[in-house]
Amino acid sequence: MITTTTKRRPSFTEFVILVSTLMALTALSIDTMLPALAQIGSDLQVQNANDRQLVISMIFLGLAVGQLFFGPLSDSTGRKPAIYAGLGLFMFGTLLSMFAVNFPMMLAGRLLQGVGISAPRAVTLALVRDQFAGRAMARVMSFVMTVFILVPMLAPTMGQAILSFAGWRTIFGSFLLLATIALLWFALRQPETLAPENRAPFTIRRIINTTQAIMKNRLAFGYTVTAGLVSGAFIGYLNSAQQIFQEQYALGERFPIYFGVIASSIGLASLSNSRLVMQLGMRLLVRGSLLIIFFLSVIALGIAIFFAGQPPLWIFMTFLMMSFFCVGVLFGNLNALAMEPLGHIAGIGAAIVGSLSTLISVLLGTVIGQSYNGTILPLVIGLAVLAGLSFLVVRWAEAD
Repeated sequence: MITTTTKRRPSFTEFVILVSTLMALTALSIDTMLPALAQIGSDLQVQNANDRQLVISMIFLGLAVGQLFFGPLSDSTGRKPAIYAGLGLFMFGTLLSMFAVNFPMMLAGRLLQGVGISAPRAVTLALVRDQFAGRAMARVMSFVMTVFILVPMLAPTMGQAILSFAGWRTIFGSFLLLATIALLWFALRQPETLAPENRAPFTIRRIINTTQAIMKNRLAFGYTVTAGLVSGAFIGYLNSAQQIFQEQYALGERFPIYFGVIASSIGLASLSNSRLVMQLGMRLLVRGSLLIIFFLSVIALGIAIFFAGQPPLWIFMTFLMMSFFCVGVLFGNLNALAMEPLGHIAGIGAAIVGSLSTLISVLLGTVIGQSYNGTILPLVIGLAVLAGLSFLVVRWAEAD
């Protein structure tokens, strides 16, 4: 292992680009696949159209499992070995999906991709925390989050572009190429940032004890559950977006454009959140955003019923952009609120909060997606129900 004493650190700009590349792999692995779902379903003889959504759901399931493992592992072995292991597993899963001859093989590969990609997603945050503090850390994360916001807007277009001259297997080839570049770049240029004397042993007991501590803390547990409910609604949208836009609204190859426009509302919320937090505070923003989503969903449900489940596209787009602006505000604040009482166990606490909330979200998002019936009704109902439940959970968490 290369240590900080034998290798010069990369420049600030190079480090930001490297970390952004590692983080971008997660969003690329999810959103680039959306335009390819119909082709994958056809080639792998998927009988039920809704089952194609599992190509998206399985990577989230892998993320839920992997975060629980790789976060504590990096505290024990160092940051670099954990990222090496994760990227290696991601590349193996990518190959499995790339050469899949049936749908179960595809799903197994996607699960392994999710487990593997959870390593750079979780460990790069620790990598930043090891080297920067205060304003410098905030500066790094602002650049990284900008990339993280832009990638979901552009990834479906990348997937559609690849599909225009090659098959869906080539999309997995692009993942493999990017992961290989990131792995070599990380190995050659980034020193280890966690000194041996600062490492903590990896034990199952430590994970169990931290999980119990989070579940006993009303604020931490309540906001973790709320993050899972909110993300569940969003995953439900991701699961059904291709069918809704490409098939129900017959947008075809224009789907990535509409998806990118909606994703921009989440990006705008993320960029606006720092100013909104200073003016209104995190708790007020969370409660207000949940209520807005709930009432927007109730209104949208009435309109959708009137139009037999397919309102005019501009109405549906307006509803999604307003709702997902609020979701973008929630993403930034719920994790911060969940972590607020966990300063003494921040490293492993973040991994467990992320794992629990992702596990909740993938289960709920899969239910919403699998309920798709050729109308937007399951998605709108899912948003209304989960926003309402989230508001009740927040009230419970904040009760004296």
